[in-house]
Formats: sequence, structure tokens, C-alpha cells
Amino acid sequence: MPNDFNQQIIDEFRANAGRVGGPFEGARLILLTTTGARSGTRHTTPVAYLPDGGQRILVIASAAGADRHPQWYRNLVADPQVTVEDGTFTYPARAEVLTGAERDRLFARAVQADPRWADYQARTSRVIPVVALHQQAGGPPEASSRGAALKMIHDAFRRELALIRDEVDRSGPGLGAQLRVNCLTLCGGLTEHHRHEDAGMFAGIGAQRPDLAPVLDRLRGEHRRVAELVAQLQQTVNAGSADRDQVRAQVARLVADLEAHLAYEEEQLIPVLDGVG
Repeated sequence: MPNDFNQQIIDEFRANAGRVGGPFEGARLILLTTTGARSGTRHTTPVAYLPDGGQRILVIASAAGADRHPQWYRNLVADPQVTVEDGTFTYPARAEVLTGAERDRLFARAVQADPRWADYQARTSRVIPVVALHQQAGGPPEASSRGAALKMIHDAFRRELALIRDEVDRSGPGLGAQLRVNCLTLCGGLTEHHRHEDAGMFAGIGAQRPDLAPVLDRLRGEHRRVAELVAQLQQTVNAGSADRDQVRAQVARLVADLEAHLAYEEEQLIPVLDGVG
């Protein structure tokens, strides 16, 4: 069973689609459910994570520098099949404990983004593990309706953009490696989401509601505009000479255009998705 502090975070996380307050406000958190190495029962723990692009994220078994690995880590070593909740999606994942040069490179990347990881390592003689969680399946958000699911996905993008904007503001003159990964992961997620909307949701709505053709045409045009801004941000982030002010300006433009797009899409399509439009 989670301790009282963890249970409060779990309850708040689930009640607010991944948002929590207190000491973890603004942090990237997941709920990680593992199978007890001895008991065989399922245990859920709030864990900080790092984006890593593609279909995996990273978690670090720091235990705040304690001399013993956290229980969730010992559990996933015994059984690497885990469940991840990110506030929008719940999905099965396979845990892979990284070793050697890959572990060292990714831990250094994490330290560059947040020196507290180095502080935790300095407190203990154990090598703090880095674990990749590989998503194995996907699916729609657990929402009360299709419209609510769309809003949850949009809010996840809003939250991630706000985190990246804050990270850019706190960064030095250049971009750290983890911040680059965060930006590129977001860009990939937006591109994939809009591709699915164009080919799936918009096509389905258009077939049932020909009167919404002007709305869908506008939304597709906004997708193309967002894609241009995403491509510009990707190009800047990938450049070795990228600086904070340049990225900050591009993120601000992306936030402004995307927020307007998301608001219009929600206004026009949520009533249709929920059958009241």
C-alpha cells in the first residue's frame, strides 16, 4: 500500500488529469504500477519522468539518494511488465534497466537539466539506476465522453508547452540536451496527433456532417500552420547554435497559434462529438 503522502498525490493526480500541487507542482509525474517482487500484489507510486522521444520515457531510481533502491525499482527488476498513467493515457509498458554508456549518458543529461540528480548520487555509494519505460500499447483517454477525451488530450499539450516555456526561461544562453529532447518530443506528439485527427476524426465528422466542411477546412489549415511552426522549432532545436531567446520566441509563437486552434476546435467539435451539436 502507498504511504499517506504518496496516496494523497495519487488521488490528486487522478482527480486532476495529472496535475498536482505542493512540492510537485509543475513537475513531470507519472503513476507507475508494478507487481510486488515478493507479494505479487500491485503497487502504485508517483515517479518523476523525463521525455525521451518516441515510445519511451525515462525514470530514475534515486530514492532521494538513499542507500537502498526504491521498492518500485526492485519490483520492476523482478517483473518488468508495468502500467503507466500520465494523466491522460493509461498504458502497459516494459521496463528496461539501462546500463553502461547509455545509462551514464542519460543520467548526465538528466543532471544537466536538474542538478538535484547529481546531489542524490553524491549521497549514496550505489549507482542510481536509469530505467526506460517502453510503451507497448495505446488507446483513448479514460474520459466520460469523446468530447471530454479530446479536451484531455488538448490540456496535456497545453501543460507540456507551459513546462517547456518555463524550462526555456530557466535555461542558460544555450539549450541543454534534455530541453532539446523535451522540445522534439512535444513536436513529434503534436505532429502525430494532428495526423490522426486529419485522417480519422475530421474524416468521420465530415462524412456525417457535410455542413461542417468550412469548420474542418479551417482546422486543417490551422494544422498546416502549426506544422510549419513545429518544423521551425525542430530545425532551431537541432541546430548546434540554438540559443534561448530564439527558442523562447518560437515557443511563444507556437503557444499562441496552438492555443487559438485548440480553443476553436473545442468550441466547434466537442458539442458534435458529444452528440449535442
